[in-house]
Amino acid sequence: MRGVTDMYDAQAQQKGRQGRLKIFFGYAAGVGKTYAMLEAAHLAQKQGVDVVVGYIERHTRPDTLALLDGLEQLPTRTVEYRGIELREFDIDAALERRPQLILVDELAHSNAAGSRHLKRYQDVEELLHAGIDVYTTVNVQHLESLHDLVASITQISVNERIPDSVFDSADQVELVDIEPDDLIARLQSGKVYQKHQASRALDHFFVRDNLAALREIALRRTADRLSRNAQKRGSETAAKAGEHILVCLSSSPSNPKVLRTAARMAEAFHSGFTALFVETPETRELTGENLRRLRDNLRLAEQLGAQIATVYGDDPAAQIAEYARVSGITKIVIGRTNHKASPLLKSRTLVDQLTRLAGDIDVYIIPDNQPIYHRKWMHKPRQTQPVHLLDILKVLLITSAASLINLGFYNLGLREANIITVYLLGVLIAAVWTPGHFYGALASLLSVIEFNFLFTVPRFTLAADDPDYPVTFFIMLLVSMLSSSLATRVKKQARQSAQKAYYMELLMNCNQKLQQGRDEWEIIRVAAEQIQSLLDRPVLYALAVPDQEPEFRVTPAEEAGMLASLTLEEKGVANWVIRNNKRAGAGTDTLRQAQNLYLSVRGNLGVMGIVAIPVRNWPPLEVFEKNVLIAILNECGLILERRKLQKEKQAIELETRQERLRSNLLRAISHDLRTPLTSISGNAGVLMEKSIQLSEEKKQQIYASIYDDAMWLINLTENLLSITRIENGTVHLQMEAELLDDVFHEALAHIDRQSSEHQIHMELEDDLLMARMDARLIVQVIINLINNAVKYTQKGSNITLSGRREENMAVISVADDGPGISDEAKEHLFDLFYTAEHGKADSRRGLGLGLNLCRSIVNAHGGSITVSDNRPQGSIFTFTLPLEEVKIQHV
Repeated sequence: MRGVTDMYDAQAQQKGRQGRLKIFFGYAAGVGKTYAMLEAAHLAQKQGVDVVVGYIERHTRPDTLALLDGLEQLPTRTVEYRGIELREFDIDAALERRPQLILVDELAHSNAAGSRHLKRYQDVEELLHAGIDVYTTVNVQHLESLHDLVASITQISVNERIPDSVFDSADQVELVDIEPDDLIARLQSGKVYQKHQASRALDHFFVRDNLAALREIALRRTADRLSRNAQKRGSETAAKAGEHILVCLSSSPSNPKVLRTAARMAEAFHSGFTALFVETPETRELTGENLRRLRDNLRLAEQLGAQIATVYGDDPAAQIAEYARVSGITKIVIGRTNHKASPLLKSRTLVDQLTRLAGDIDVYIIPDNQPIYHRKWMHKPRQTQPVHLLDILKVLLITSAASLINLGFYNLGLREANIITVYLLGVLIAAVWTPGHFYGALASLLSVIEFNFLFTVPRFTLAADDPDYPVTFFIMLLVSMLSSSLATRVKKQARQSAQKAYYMELLMNCNQKLQQGRDEWEIIRVAAEQIQSLLDRPVLYALAVPDQEPEFRVTPAEEAGMLASLTLEEKGVANWVIRNNKRAGAGTDTLRQAQNLYLSVRGNLGVMGIVAIPVRNWPPLEVFEKNVLIAILNECGLILERRKLQKEKQAIELETRQERLRSNLLRAISHDLRTPLTSISGNAGVLMEKSIQLSEEKKQQIYASIYDDAMWLINLTENLLSITRIENGTVHLQMEAELLDDVFHEALAHIDRQSSEHQIHMELEDDLLMARMDARLIVQVIINLINNAVKYTQKGSNITLSGRREENMAVISVADDGPGISDEAKEHLFDLFYTAEHGKADSRRGLGLGLNLCRSIVNAHGGSITVSDNRPQGSIFTFTLPLEEVKIQHV
């Protein structure tokens, strides 16, 4: 088999397209399914469809083989099985060839050992997932839910079957039908089988009554599918709304028949379908054939589309009835027990108890046609618990203590009833203190013997003179053993309750922990840790990244050596799971030779991650553990998907915000830059005009105007570049300790030339005051604040730049005595493209960038910026920076 890792190339998946499945359906071999399929393939080829024959079961039928001419055929894959060479469909060759339409005969075929999938219908599902249309064939006896019905008619059990969901999910089903008499005639003429095979078939399967019944079943099943599809399209209402069918799972040989009957009922009623497994102490001790049958029945229930549920308890009837009541079940399907029960228990069968407890819920009893068997009550295959000397010593200690207490009671003249009560108390203590029924029974027996030896006449012998004593001994033994059994059962129920509470707590805490994950890796790691706690085994996990190999990690971390066991084949299985969104590996029907069970972490939009659970050399997963495991993975998948969508939304919002910023900048610049550019070009034109005689004073005015406009454009350009870098997150602060005195002088040297018309002062409470900053950016902040004060205050106003220490921050202020700022304007003053005059970018010659830039720079330094009123008039802009202490070294 080709390696799974190179199964797909970069263009293998036709994203967003699912292949279409057409099934040619018949009621028996020889009706012409393959012939009809090949005719349909020729018609599709004439219409320009790329058609390839993937696999055709030849059956040496000349008419069928003749239709293969003109169709491209893929070579089959040869597999050696028990010394015989088998021809199998080569799915890897089909995926590599990637036709539009492929023909794959015999949908229910079981693949040879070593194939990627156990069944051919799974090969077809993979082809459909890859976007390839498939034509295939199947007979009515191969549908899982009809297996028992067909077997009862033909007396032949068909081993190769497909889930009904595969049949029902097909895009088209074409019924290939001929009269039974015509089919028998074809068989007799050798057109179906060879002569010796045909004669045997005519005597067994191909009996006219059998064929007529199978034909009727096939017609009815096709009609049911059409009816169901019509109801899905909304053309009809459901036959009976609100129905929900419950089927009971067990290890009984007849349970598959019960499951299939319940599945047919669910299909007929268009209802919900749940398979309930009641786990009792007996079921936990199942081994060998019984355990294998139970697992097969669970797998069959899943294939039939049932939702698996598990409850715990010692009384199956009560557990089933209670679950049915709280879950809204309307019908219960159960198999009739087919064993020879004890005459004393005939009225206490599971069916009788369930019928009594179910109330108004309909109970359907399916007869068991298996041979009657005797239940071996005394020889059930239990896992015997070893007898420990320490527990025996505990029993001896308890009974001895009870005897010492009773000797005291006897000397005080208390009645024998009190003495018996103390012994019963000792038996209860022994049952609670020790495991299993054996020690409780031992305590009961020792208590009776000690009571007889110490307190019955004649004392200190095992003889009893009073004829009432044997009755007393028997009742005492019976009561003590019953008390011991009840105490043991209470302990068992307490353990079951603790286990269920643990699972429930695990599920309740899982969602909360997953929600708290900071990134995708932490979320899937938390899910893996929950699974590891649930299953008590290491868990491998990885995120699904498009076009990349999964990078596995392991929990707990000390099991890192398991990563070395991920061979190329194991990684290939993981890749297959990610691409197909299905489980695979050990314990499944796909790539089952793998060491681990690989499960996808699913979201609504695809696979978000993958977990690998070691199965080889580990105990098999229980039903309830599987349910909890799937619940954890589904919750993890939804949260991962929500986090992914949230990131995509944030990216879209960021892109939208940046686009809006660019749009606003362009709109504002296109309008506001026109004025200084026009002024510069106009003044330059005047200077260049030789016919105009200008005085030296006039020339100086024009030079100054050109200089002012050019400086305004330079400052605007600096602000634009800084705003863009901050919005894009590309600003990297170079934080260093700087003297505020140096920073102030640097800023004052680059402020607007019109500042000469104002009174600017600098105040520092300490010449050595230092702060951590990116000096280049903070100088720009101070320049913007001072230029802002120059721009919006009258000539001759006082502007003060000051710095002081306040706790662990340096506080820098720019105060003026201008007209001040209204309270309404203060709320939006630091917004982008806002100017205090009218709230518009073109209110004066300014875009409203400076103060927004100041806030962004100060916030990036870990400080804050505010505006307040100056007294008696004016405004104060204040911002803070982290303080840097001056370290003075003493010589």
